[in-house]
Amino acid sequence: MASAVLPSGSQCAAAAAVAAAAAPPGLRLRLLLLLLSSAALIPTGDGQNLFTKDVTVIEGEVATISCQVNKSDDSVIQLLNPNRQTIYFRDFRPLKDSRFQLLNFSSSELKVSLTNVSISDEGRYFCQLYTDPPQESYTTITVLVPPRNLMIDIQKDTAVEGEEIEVNCTSMASKPATTIRWFKGNKELKGKSEVEEWSDMYTVTSQLMLKVNKEDDGVPVICQVEHPAVTGNLQTQRYLEVQYKPQVHIQMTYPLQGLTREGDALELTCEAIGKPQPVMVNWVRVDDEMPQHAVLSGPNLFINNLNKTDNGTYRCEASNIVGKAHSDYMLYVYDSRAGEEGSIRAVDHAVIGGVVAVVVFAMLCLLIILGRYFARHKGTYFTHEAKGADDAADADTAIINAEGGQNNSEEKKEYFI
Repeated sequence: MASAVLPSGSQCAAAAAVAAAAAPPGLRLRLLLLLLSSAALIPTGDGQNLFTKDVTVIEGEVATISCQVNKSDDSVIQLLNPNRQTIYFRDFRPLKDSRFQLLNFSSSELKVSLTNVSISDEGRYFCQLYTDPPQESYTTITVLVPPRNLMIDIQKDTAVEGEEIEVNCTSMASKPATTIRWFKGNKELKGKSEVEEWSDMYTVTSQLMLKVNKEDDGVPVICQVEHPAVTGNLQTQRYLEVQYKPQVHIQMTYPLQGLTREGDALELTCEAIGKPQPVMVNWVRVDDEMPQHAVLSGPNLFINNLNKTDNGTYRCEASNIVGKAHSDYMLYVYDSRAGEEGSIRAVDHAVIGGVVAVVVFAMLCLLIILGRYFARHKGTYFTHEAKGADDAADADTAIINAEGGQNNSEEKKEYFI
């Protein structure tokens, strides 16, 4: 928005005359009469101030232009388009474009709406105030155009794990240019964008180089667009399809306890997962031939009546168009009584442990009883007093009295409990 003072009132009158000439016949006379009256009433303009605000609008929506006057004294207000054609002269619309509609007209404001805005409506719109000297202020209409199309393209529909693929996202015909962000699932990735301008419109293409692995199979790659004309998230996505070699796992189905003994049977199941699903699952014995009594049935391996000659490493191999993989199971056959001896030893250990616990408990009880007994009977002891020793006149007399007093030691006893 900017304001300026026009050179003279005669130029404003000339502009008004041009507006009247362009008006339909029904309005032309009224505009000329209004022109004469306004020319006679051009004020000094002291203290008046014409102002307006810039407008930003999304294509197809409504723009509102407001010409406002501070301290108005009934001067004439006029609105012109970027080509200097009069849209409204006071409350009259000489321009034939019916998208312009009057919202408010007073001595202090001329407010006009423009519906169904297009990119061609961008530019400067002028507000003019017929004062002496005349004033002019302009507002700039900026039209935002959201992207008309959003496309994502993956170089290869199906990729192989470990391969690097190219993904492109294109945002077409927007104004201004869009910002493109990449996501793989919830993780944001960084791409490289290029902007192409054509006729005030912008096309943005972003490139993402992505190295895929088996965990990426079925994960969406998301192209998200940020633009001032877009509310919320405008995005498109493609799901990755990644092929990977098999993952192999051997599961022991029998015996359930996992201990393989002579005479028992063994059943192993090979589980192989890959994309595409493995079409071939094969059992081999590493560094030896498969036992004659072994039975192979698809992913299952059966060995009946195990013996120690069956010891060794058994391998399950699986393959698909991507590659091969395998998993090994090492078989060791125990003696037929291996499990029983182990059970006996386990029982013996349990019995010994129980006996030791009982003995320890008995000793603790005995110690507690003895402790309580000695606490109550601390012991008995004697004291002998030398009668008369305290009353002796000298040491010799005390000794004699004390010796005499020892003969009566049996007569006096003290017990301490």
